[in-house]
Amino acid sequence: QVQLVESGGGLVQAGGSLRLSCAASGRTFSNYAMGWFRQAPGKEREFVAHISWSGGSTYYANSVKGRFTISRDNAKNTVYLQMNSLKPEDTAVYYCAALKGVVVTSASSYGYWGQGTQVTVSS
Repeated sequence: QVQLVESGGGLVQAGGSLRLSCAASGRTFSNYAMGWFRQAPGKEREFVAHISWSGGSTYYANSVKGRFTISRDNAKNTVYLQMNSLKPEDTAVYYCAALKGVVVTSASSYGYWGQGTQVTVSS
């Protein structure tokens, strides 16, 4: 089992920045590739970013590429999502998850999820 707890969400104006954190406990964190997803009201959960177990490989949704950066610190059992140039359409609950499957952009490939943190971007 891996327990994940997100933090760092909040209310920010368009153009602002936030840094989300996801703290892991339980099984060895460094064994898992990690992802960030988000879900807006009335919409399906969508992929945001992925990072390999070592941190050497990352992948982003086109909608956030160039604005968001995913990183991890295996010594601290934490994965981060730095979000810059935020837009109102980035408003959602953001979730971190640990990968158990193959398709890194599919929520069904992730076996462990945090409870989510709300990000609201005002125009």
